Amino acid sequence: MRILVIGSGGREHALVWKLRESQAMEEIYCAPGNAGIGQEAECLPVDATNPEAILELAVERQIDLTVVGPEAPLVAGVVDLFEKAGLVAIGPTKAAARLEGSKVFSKQFMERHRIPTARFAVAGNF
Repeated sequence: MRILVIGSGGREHALVWKLRESQAMEEIYCAPGNAGIGQEAECLPVDATNPEAILELAVERQIDLTVVGPEAPLVAGVVDLFEKAGLVAIGPTKAAARLEGSKVFSKQFMERHRIPTARFAVAGNF
């Protein structure tokens, strides 16, 4: 199995480290990765917030499974694009990622659905 992990932080490093243990894993890549991750996987330079560039990379490298770590690519819709292209990606869709990507949306969602949360106010531009 050829695996791509998207991101460059500690979460992605831990994912790469653990995924390497799978006997099903043939090759593992991380985009964009970092120096530490580079010791565990091949790092590929790509803008993690550009879903089209990530998809192109996944097709080019014949990736079987993509794991998305950070919220920015999720909010940008990378999982939606992969699903549309028939590729397997682990992570929430763009709509679901809004809960993490927008604190205002999250707070309003919780208020609307009577989910307990701290009080809040939304400030506008001044």
